Amino acid sequence: MNTGSDGPGEVAVAADETETDGAAGEREQGLGSRAPEFIKARRMLHLSWQVGVFVIGLAVVVAGIIMLPLPGPGWVVIFGGMAIWATEFVWAQLVLRWTKRKVTEAAQRALDPKVRRRNITLTVIGLVIIAAVAGFYLWKFGLVMPWKIKDQ
Repeated sequence: MNTGSDGPGEVAVAADETETDGAAGEREQGLGSRAPEFIKARRMLHLSWQVGVFVIGLAVVVAGIIMLPLPGPGWVVIFGGMAIWATEFVWAQLVLRWTKRKVTEAAQRALDPKVRRRNITLTVIGLVIIAAVAGFYLWKFGLVMPWKIKDQ
């Protein structure tokens, strides 16, 4: 990321990029527009291209946001829209890199034996609590569902 200065922010970004595993392909390609060269050569055509990419990416992101409460792969669609934006906009490329790095770190933490043991323990405790509540309900009210009660 060239900000026009050699300040500490510049060094931090460069150091951050070298720490990520698997980022070699991203570093080779670099940041910026991935539009074809004949489009980049003409300013109005490139601006139109960027507007089109933004509108398509926005439509995909909005569809993903709508899918969050509704059935559908909301987060996958949102990240797909971010990937569409990342083909043209540096800010989206940086957000996508940060997200990939965080997801990779979370996956590595989840594979840690201590974390796995803790997650299994918490799951078992949760299942025991749910079974106890269900058992209490069946003991108190039987198998009759609340919406089938005739005499209130």
